[in-house]
Amino acid sequence: MPEKSDLTQSKSVQDFLKAVYALQPQMERVSTNALADILNVQAPSVTDMAQRLVTAGLLDYERYKGVLLTPEGEALALKVIRRHRLIELYLVTELGYALQEVHAEAENLEHAVSDQFIEAIAAKMGNPEIDPHGDPIPHEDGTIIRRDLHPLTEWPLERPAAVSRIKTDSREMLEHILDRGFNLGSQVMVMARDPFEGPVTTVVDGEQRVVGHNVASCILVESGSDGHE
Repeated sequence: MPEKSDLTQSKSVQDFLKAVYALQPQMERVSTNALADILNVQAPSVTDMAQRLVTAGLLDYERYKGVLLTPEGEALALKVIRRHRLIELYLVTELGYALQEVHAEAENLEHAVSDQFIEAIAAKMGNPEIDPHGDPIPHEDGTIIRRDLHPLTEWPLERPAAVSRIKTDSREMLEHILDRGFNLGSQVMVMARDPFEGPVTTVVDGEQRVVGHNVASCILVESGSDGHE
């Protein structure tokens, strides 16, 4: 059995904890099948990892019911998420990466760089709270800001809003959304929605854009002039 410090430095462990954190809001307990799907591994591998993390105090696991992060496990997940989102922002703002290029790069770098490096880039960028996708960046103490965001599929008709988050891990979907003019801070108004999950007609920065229901569900907005109240 590896030392706990070695275990928490493992890429597979960190990715596992991030996946649990991402899925927890959607279900009472995160199922091994859901984790197997998001991590692209077999269910027995998920069970084996879960049992290891229970021993390390990072996970609460009940057979046939699923898993939850312990407070220690959640703290580690948030630390890794902080690394990922700060790196993404640094790549975009300081190195000129396109938004659709940063996710895969940050996935690799988040496991390789030191805590000192992460806090140095955080300080250089003024300890930002939002990454380039509009996702909140956890603070160093693990706290995270909460915002009242809504997908375009649910936003009231003809009510001004600002694009505040683009919620997708698909590079193709992200490129499509950006190509349609939905950038962070863009001013948007929903003009019409076809029934039965049909197309959504919007005006984005003065230009009419029609997008599919699935695309609109990935574009989160809030009231305000810039989306960062």
